[in-house]
Amino acid sequence: MNHKRIVLKPGKEKSVLQHHPWIFSGAIASVAGAPQPGETVEVCSSRGDRLGWAAYSPSSSIRARVWSFNPDEIINADFFKRKIEAAIKIRKLLNIEQETNAYRLIHGEADGIPGLIVDYYPNTAVIQILSTGAEYWRDVIIEQVQQVTGCKYIVERSDVEVRQLEGLPIREGLVRGDGFPLHLYIEENGIRYRVDVLGGQKTGFYLDQRQNRKQVMALAQDREVLNAFCYTGGFTLAALAGGAKSVLSIDSSAPALSLAAENLALNGFNPDKNRWLEGNVFQELRLLRDRNQKFDLIILDPPKFAPTAAQAAKASRAYKDINLLGFKLLRKGGILVTFSCSGGVGRELFQKIVADAALDAGVEARIVQVLSQSNDHPIALNFPESAYLKGLVCIVN
Repeated sequence: MNHKRIVLKPGKEKSVLQHHPWIFSGAIASVAGAPQPGETVEVCSSRGDRLGWAAYSPSSSIRARVWSFNPDEIINADFFKRKIEAAIKIRKLLNIEQETNAYRLIHGEADGIPGLIVDYYPNTAVIQILSTGAEYWRDVIIEQVQQVTGCKYIVERSDVEVRQLEGLPIREGLVRGDGFPLHLYIEENGIRYRVDVLGGQKTGFYLDQRQNRKQVMALAQDREVLNAFCYTGGFTLAALAGGAKSVLSIDSSAPALSLAAENLALNGFNPDKNRWLEGNVFQELRLLRDRNQKFDLIILDPPKFAPTAAQAAKASRAYKDINLLGFKLLRKGGILVTFSCSGGVGRELFQKIVADAALDAGVEARIVQVLSQSNDHPIALNFPESAYLKGLVCIVN
């Protein structure tokens, strides 16, 4: 038996036996061998049964993340190569490249590599390392991603707050390749976008909304549209491509709006059909309400209000506020497309928040479609946390 191991408390092996990859500190009875941050440890039950291999994280409440539930597995470079190849094979089976040349290649735990995100852009892979285990294998992961994908450039965007929970520093920038292009362009559902993978939000573009942008495109014909939290204009351009009569696009970021305007021009859309508005979205929605302005289609795609369940109460108030305003701004027969990407707000809670907002707005609304993340962001059956993006399409009577 490996001298570096964790032994679970009696009864705490259930989630591991069900192949959930997270082991919390409270489930561990003892740690042997003084493992260093990110080192691989053997996972054992209280009876000494070998359950698999995990990355040890002494600073996080998620004390270990399971690499493999096979006790005979060897965690090495070949292990990561096989996992990356398997993830790519799934994307090829989905024929994603028929719609876009930018998509998620590795979705962390859902692809069997806890704490690792890899997004593919033309000739470029953007990685996010979110856990101590993935950090420990960082050089190996970068090498394998480049070898398997053949990408010339590897960009790291390990600049998210969750790294602080793991005791990890922020790291970002170009890590492989010389002469990275100033402008990187992608195509999605017939629309071109310039993407800032070095400085933009997430890895540069909200790839998880691809199929939902296509849905908005189908709903927008001859409608007056409001796109709140528009970022670089993904839903704006989708609405215009779908024949929207007009779009009002609001975001608090001047650089994001500048890039959004560039994307509008890049596709040759009529600039007179869209208005960009820089400002606090909550305040701007209230001003629109006070002016009694109405829309036929409203998209609410706010940033993450609750990364963890501990922030769920505060986030719920924010989600209710914007959805209440959204319902008040809709004409009768109008459509609200509303999202939450907060891991701390589950689908059931999100639907309740939207229902309460409709009640307080004095409107009757029905859900006509339930939305989720695009299929390049798979959801592991044994890891429901991978289903983070919740969306509802509601029609007001």
